[in-house]
This record gives sequence, C-alpha cells and structure tokens, in this order.
Amino acid sequence: MNEGNGVPPADGPRGTAGTAPTAPAPPPPSDGDFELAKPAPAAPPGTPGEAEGETGGQAGSETGGQAEGEAEGEAGRAAGETAVPGSGERAQAERVTPLHDPDPYSTPPYGQPGPWAPAPPVQHPAVTPAHGTAVPAPPTPPTAPVLSVPQGTPAPQAPGSTTAPTPQTPVPATPPVPQSAAPVPVPAPAPRMPAPDPAPPAAVPPVPEGGADPWAGYDPWAAAQAREPLQQTGAKVLTPAQRKRRAWRWVVGWTLVVAVVSGGTGGVVGAYVEREGHGGQPGSVPAGRAPDSVAGVAARALPSVVTLHVRGDGAAGTGTGFVLDAQGHILTNNHVVEPAGPDGEISVTFSSGDTVKAEVVGRDGGYDLAVVQVHGVHGLTPLPLGDSDDVRVGDPVVAIGAPFDLADTVTSGIISAKERPITAGGEKSDGSDVSYVDALQTDAPINPGNSGGPLLDSHARVIGVNSAIRSAGGGSGTGGGQAGSIGLGFAIPVNQAKRVAEELIGHGHATHPVIGVTLDMGYTGDGARIDDKGANGGSAVTRGGPGDRAGLEPGDVVTEADGARVHSGRELIVKIRAHRPGDRLRLTVDRDGTEREVSVVLGAAEQN
Repeated sequence: MNEGNGVPPADGPRGTAGTAPTAPAPPPPSDGDFELAKPAPAAPPGTPGEAEGETGGQAGSETGGQAEGEAEGEAGRAAGETAVPGSGERAQAERVTPLHDPDPYSTPPYGQPGPWAPAPPVQHPAVTPAHGTAVPAPPTPPTAPVLSVPQGTPAPQAPGSTTAPTPQTPVPATPPVPQSAAPVPVPAPAPRMPAPDPAPPAAVPPVPEGGADPWAGYDPWAAAQAREPLQQTGAKVLTPAQRKRRAWRWVVGWTLVVAVVSGGTGGVVGAYVEREGHGGQPGSVPAGRAPDSVAGVAARALPSVVTLHVRGDGAAGTGTGFVLDAQGHILTNNHVVEPAGPDGEISVTFSSGDTVKAEVVGRDGGYDLAVVQVHGVHGLTPLPLGDSDDVRVGDPVVAIGAPFDLADTVTSGIISAKERPITAGGEKSDGSDVSYVDALQTDAPINPGNSGGPLLDSHARVIGVNSAIRSAGGGSGTGGGQAGSIGLGFAIPVNQAKRVAEELIGHGHATHPVIGVTLDMGYTGDGARIDDKGANGGSAVTRGGPGDRAGLEPGDVVTEADGARVHSGRELIVKIRAHRPGDRLRLTVDRDGTEREVSVVLGAAEQN
C-alpha cells in the first residue's frame, strides 16, 4: 500500500475469510491531493459486502494504523466474498487517475501535511541526525488495543513488514468504526478523498554517553536572562589592584585641580580685597567698644600708620604715611619727602616703635603724592581702601597722624564739604610744585605733621589722604608751617590717590589729564578763559590736541565742566585732574556771548 499518499490498499483476489492476498496490487497513480470523484452509481443489489469492505479499509487507513487498516479491509473483503463478482473491479476502474506520479517524499502540496491536516505538535530544538543514520527507537509507550477481525482471526501482515511505533504526540484521528457480528447493509459509497497519513514520529537524537542530552531542555528565550558574564568585547579587564590604583589617581588628580583653582581664586580675591579695602582689619577692637566707634577705628588702623622723618640739604621735616601693601609700599604727600632731595635720608617708624630706612619709589608735585618703600620688614598689614565717591557730607571720619612730631595722634570729625578745589605749593617760579586738588573738607583737627596720614571712615577704610589746612594766619598751607588748625582740613580723595599711587609704583611717575590749552590765570571774570597766546608765543590751543579736535578757540570762556560751575582757571584744572587720561569731559563754552557745549577726550602729559 502507498503510505505516503494515503491511498487505501487495492483489492486482492477473492478467497476465504482470513486468508491474506498473495501479493498487493500496485496502487493507482495519485498526485497526493484529493481526487475528483464522479457521481457514484447506485449500488446494485447483492453488493453490501463489497461496500462494507471498502468502508472497513477506509476506516482502518484513517485511524493511522497500518495493521488495523489492513485487518479491517480483509475483514470487509471476506464478508463480501458472496457479493457479485467483478463489482470491485468496476468501482476501481471508475476512479479518476491522477495527472502526475505519486510523491515518494510526501512534500506539500502533493503530500501531507496539507492545508487540511492538523498542525504538527510543538517540538523543542533537537539535533537532527544525518540522512540515513540509524536512530535507536525510543521506549514504546503502551498502545491502544488492536481491533480484531469479527471471526477472531488476527489480521495478517505483509511479508517483511513490521508494526510502526506509536508516535510520541498523538495525532487526531477518526475513531474506529465498531464492528458487528453480522454484516450490516450500508448505502452506496459517497465520493471520498484520500486521508493524509499520520505525521511520522519525530527523530530522536542519540543520548550522549556522558549523560543526558544538553539540548533537551533548551529554551532560546531564557538565554537573555542568563546570569553568566557576557562575552568579552576585547577590552582589557582590570584587576582589583589596577582598579584601586586608577581610583587613587583620579582622587589625586581632582585634588590637584581643586587646589590650583582655589589658589588662583584666592590670589585674585586677595589682590582685589587688598586694593579695594574689603579685607580683614589690621587690629582688634578693644573690649566694650563698638567697631565703628573712634576707639574701634583707631585700634584697627594704628598698626598700619607710620611716621616719616626726612632730612636733606639744609631742610628737615616730619610727616605721616600708611601701608599700601605687604611689599612695603607706603603712601604719603609729596611735600613730606621733597626736602630729602636726591641724597637725603628718610626713616620710617611704626606704631610698635621699630624704625627702618626707606627710599622714594616715585612722587608727583601736581597731585602732592609720593610713594616710599621699606625693605626687610615682614608681617605688614595694609590699610583697606574705601570709595571716596560714596562719601556724603556729614559722615563721621577719623584722622591719624603725627602733628608736631607727636606720633599716633587720633582726631575725629565729619565730612563738612566735597569737591573743594584747593591749590598748594607755588614756591617755584615755573609752578611745577603747585598741586591742584578736588579735596574732601573735614573739621577733624589736622595740624602740621598730619600730612600724608589717612582719613578713615567708620569702617576703618581710607577715604582720603590728609594734605592741607586753612590757618588763622591767612591762606592755605600744606601743613609745613606752624599755624594751628581752625577746623578746616583738606584731604585728597582716595580714588584719585589710588590711581596715582599705582602709576608711581609701576612707572615711577604719574600722568596728568589735559585738554591741550593755555589758560589765562590772571582773568578776573567768572569762568576759565583760554589765553590768546601760548607760553612760548604760539597758539594757546595746541594744534591737533584734545581742545583743537573739540573745536575750542583762543578767547573762549569755559563756564561749566560736567554740569558743575567753574569760576576760575584753577577750578577748571582741579576738575580736569579729578579724571583719568582718556575720560570724556563735557564743557560749556561762552564764545562772544553765545554758549555752546563741546565734548573733549582728555589727553595725557607727564609735566604738571
């Protein structure tokens, strides 16, 4: 019989019941698909045995058992021995012949499983043995009882054939047709389709000698949840010691970075604090005294205030100064150190009583400022610098100095006026010693010897440098005379003093802002008049200078500077000196009775 195509066995020669056919007839050609059946003719009388034989063979084939199918077919044919001869041959001849040869490999769509077959059972991956390799049979599970032939005779088998093992997974099959002792008439067979063969049992791989099959319980989805280390990518795996060394290097590297950044930030902040006066105070506040009291301000400032003694050719003097930085730079007035000349001697005495020699770093008569430096002194504490532009009339102030060589004298008062234009000096015929100061006015007692000392606010910050007083004897002086204070003292604003001191320390001289014109200092009218001629007989307006570029002309009268009224040439110089070279200054000019406003960018000059 053709198991691959599911074609029922052909009828053999008629014989007695239970006798096996001599040889199976070759199956008719079939394409593995269903056959196109013709309308079945009505069964003639007397052929129930033949119909029963066909039905029994088909039922046996559909149940999937070869032996059972053959047994039932033989039983049906045995029961139909008495049927009309030749009826089987007529039915076989009426079947349609397939258009192609049968498929020996049962390949769809010509073999099973076709679209009508049940889905095969789910199987886990297994090693497929090579084609032709002998596979040991798995243990045979208990099988269902085999249907017996009604006569009680076992179904014969073809010579050399063996019973196929029952597959592991059951395949749905048509239930067997119950047999009865007596033949039952059946209707004519309807057109039938070949039933597919049951799925062959899955090949079972051989079991390894060392134990169970390692692939028996393989689950492809469980591989992603495995806890074993992943496959290496080629990168070097560090040992615990190497990881520890790398961690230490990381810690040390970041520590160095933080140290460098902190050091740089500290240096910048320290320099800013030192220059701007926002640092700690040099001294401590006495117990029971408020920090902003006169006692508290004096206690914090006195360690940074010094007394200067100057000796030169036929002249001597005493003055005051204060520490600018830790490098030993000390700021004082120009008229204090001027008597020393190029070969004189300057000594500095601290509040502790220590005295050291000092040398002049730079000085400027136009601003009446000078810087000296001491060497070999450690632990100097600079005085913090305040903001003179933020000072208001009525603010309390403290003045420290050495009037009449009385060191560490402290007086107090208030700011009585601002932007007071004053001039001092003028002993030289060329006027190079004349200083022009837009000064802070105070009623704190300032006497000869206070020159160069600090004028402090309530936070012990320097807001001015004491420079001049107005005495009862008449006129103003720089403190060099013997007249006493009448409550009119003048100090150079610290903002101006700081700029000049930086230039003196850096270059040894200071620059003066100028507008490039010659003023008529004998003009008695209101305002500052530009002279008709210059000092050397040329034009009073320097060609190509700041005034020339702004449109100033000889004979113009300047009445205002930056909105402030100007009454004389000295006042205009004071207003100009309060700025830096490069600053822009707005001037109001009266020319032939018509006022106009001009903008001048200040130039620079080293001469006074």
